[in-house]
Amino acid sequence: MAFSNDFLWGAAAASYQVEGAWNEDGKGLNIWDVTAKYGHIRYNETGEVSADHYHRMKEDVALMKKIGLRAYRFSVSWARVLPEGTGRINEKGLKFYSDLVDELISNGIEPLVTIFHWDYPYALECRGGWKNEESSDWFAEYTGVLVDALSDRVKYWMTFNEPQCALGISYQLGVFAPFQKCSPPEILQMGANMLLAHGKAVKVIRERSKQRAYISMAPYSSVFKPENDSKEAIDKAYDDTFRCSGANFCLSMSYWSDPIYLGHYPQSLLDEFGDLVPEFTDEQWKMISAPLDFYGTNIYYCAGYESKDGTYGSNRYMGCPHNALNWPITPEAMYWAPVYLYRRYKLPVMITENGMTEHDWVCLDGKVHDTYRIDFTHRYLKELSRAADEVPILGYMHWSVMDNFEWAEGYDERFGLIYVDYRTKERIIKDSAWWYKEVMDTNGSGL
Repeated sequence: MAFSNDFLWGAAAASYQVEGAWNEDGKGLNIWDVTAKYGHIRYNETGEVSADHYHRMKEDVALMKKIGLRAYRFSVSWARVLPEGTGRINEKGLKFYSDLVDELISNGIEPLVTIFHWDYPYALECRGGWKNEESSDWFAEYTGVLVDALSDRVKYWMTFNEPQCALGISYQLGVFAPFQKCSPPEILQMGANMLLAHGKAVKVIRERSKQRAYISMAPYSSVFKPENDSKEAIDKAYDDTFRCSGANFCLSMSYWSDPIYLGHYPQSLLDEFGDLVPEFTDEQWKMISAPLDFYGTNIYYCAGYESKDGTYGSNRYMGCPHNALNWPITPEAMYWAPVYLYRRYKLPVMITENGMTEHDWVCLDGKVHDTYRIDFTHRYLKELSRAADEVPILGYMHWSVMDNFEWAEGYDERFGLIYVDYRTKERIIKDSAWWYKEVMDTNGSGL
């Protein structure tokens, strides 16, 4: 079991979760800036300051180098670059990301850019947001600004992070900003506009990148584990993994990936919603499904078959291990997701997020001994190594590089390789980061 010699080992973070500086240097408001203040977040916390990465960027990149990262996947704050979402460019905001890219490269770290990670400009939300038929053009304009400024140094691009959450958790379930609950027809139309936005962004990157671009999206993989090793069980889990039906259709993998990689909606969606599903022209389908370079995906745990009698689902059992968010620890997801994704979409896979939250604290010796995170990552990487024997795996981005604002959960959840004291902003490298450094230095040979 071995990873390729050019395997990308790295870590990830997102703009609103780490940057802070929510109203500095000409940045515009995003939907989290405006709506998170009104009782939606645990303890009424916000990302207004967070880990203060905006002011401590060089310090943070130095820590990334110290722990041996080969790549850093970060997202750009749309409203920091375009305060009104379109039109006027905020040069100071754009310069922050250009300086970040320069700092990464000078420290031998490959920059991977995620164009959108949920912090939608509030000015555009006031114009209807993703419901507005112009929204895909807004996204294409924003993408163009980034490509023109960064593509001489950036070659890896992801259009959306977890579009399932950006649409389903935010606008269907109302748990993330802007905390709305929209009807299925509205969700279908918003999803169609987001698919168009992805397609137009890919077109912009292909046409305007100053070097060979490697493009993908980064949905999360909700994958079922076969009940046994039989072909029937494996095929059943595969079919269940890509099913797209029911009220939560937009949370599925295939709702997003089938249009993008296969050029059509899942048949199960069309069977259930019929004429409610927005139609695309042939030209639009061609743009939405323009060839991508890899399949980026975030993987945390296996999906589970729900119990009908109130007992444990298939991915849980009495006393089963789970993280601080009560997500089950199921390393097998890291094997089955790449295998199933490659079977369906025929592209190399990159793990764009994987990690766990735990109740980390600074011990009496001044260190953070997060042994459970080490064990978690070891188990998941062993399964990824097993998958790499069967399908091409390009890289692994640990979530996250540092502790940060965990959306509706506020600051209780710590996913980072680097501990952040939110009162003082002190950074402490956790034991897991030193362990991960050895994994990267040996290209996973000791797993």
